[in-house]
Amino acid sequence: MDSGLKAGLSNNAPLKLLIVKLSAIGDVVHTLAFLDVLHQNFPRAKIDWLVEEGAAGVIEGHPAIRRVIISRRKSWWLKLVEERCFREVSREIISFAKDLRRHRYDWVIDLQGLLKSGVLTGFSRGERKVGMSGAREGAWLFLKEPSLRVNYDQHAIDRYLEVATQLGCTWDRWDNRIPVSETHRHALDQLFAGHGFTGGNLVAINPMAKWKTKLWEPELFAALGDRILTEFPCRIVFTGSQDDRPVIDNISSMMKNSSLNLAGKTGLKELACLYDRCRVLVTTDTGPMHMAAAMGCSVVALFGPTSPLRTGPYGPGNRVVTSGAVCSPCFKKTCDQWSCMRDITVESVFDAVREVFLQGKTSTSSKMTMRKGG
Repeated sequence: MDSGLKAGLSNNAPLKLLIVKLSAIGDVVHTLAFLDVLHQNFPRAKIDWLVEEGAAGVIEGHPAIRRVIISRRKSWWLKLVEERCFREVSREIISFAKDLRRHRYDWVIDLQGLLKSGVLTGFSRGERKVGMSGAREGAWLFLKEPSLRVNYDQHAIDRYLEVATQLGCTWDRWDNRIPVSETHRHALDQLFAGHGFTGGNLVAINPMAKWKTKLWEPELFAALGDRILTEFPCRIVFTGSQDDRPVIDNISSMMKNSSLNLAGKTGLKELACLYDRCRVLVTTDTGPMHMAAAMGCSVVALFGPTSPLRTGPYGPGNRVVTSGAVCSPCFKKTCDQWSCMRDITVESVFDAVREVFLQGKTSTSSKMTMRKGG
């Protein structure tokens, strides 16, 4: 840590902080531990968070946050391109800019490291503006001091906590649960009641992902769901977005047993409540995977083109299933082979689910279990 930063910590603790972490859902969930550590070390500080609207639901209502500042960048772009609402969008952007500039911060911390976050970091009013090494698209140009060097060959949560250490923070523990209220729990209860579910073991399946290369075949998810229902007394519930419903309906139609499709039926907070009640979530590498892990739900995650060491489910009792493909991880969004996901077997995923059922929630290890499923 440089001498200037040490002096700043010892003589003048920050009273106003801005976290810049815009997206996506999983990335925002990963940053909750960093938020908790900041709050522990600077309990009197007023902490604001700049986030994009798609992930804002994760942090709204968090007791450590004074203000959630929402960038509606994607909505503004759609309004401009599809509706030609130049005047309306201009007013909204001006209002957003005024809101961002309204406060002068002691620290502005860019944990996104992209041009979109760098521009907003530069536009904000901050005595210090810090970010991580490895920033892309020139995001480092908007900082006021050299980037903090971090190790990218570790999980994102640990990387952000490394930033906290370099900011002088110490801690014995941290909490990254998504804040939910009784209102959100009641809304989920009503949703379940409307589908005739009154209790029992829940197994969630989240089969979708933004990258095509992260997907597993629908018929394999259907076979897995039937296998789980045959072996364990439970109810299968599918989760996803409204756009995912047709694919999930197709998966359900291939199953011999009934399941519940809640894709598009929950907000982010209700989804967090749902995962809090589940025995296990089977999922591709996507935002809901990280939500479930944060809520203490055991996760069985299917990984192919991405690295579970960097972005796998974090916490005790989680399992990662891979095919063992030699080309993985390649981080490609398109692929002609696609063997890394296609070659994961139903049997290997089911074995991981069975281990979770047999183990329960007794594990105290913070490591995930890796399994080759080819």
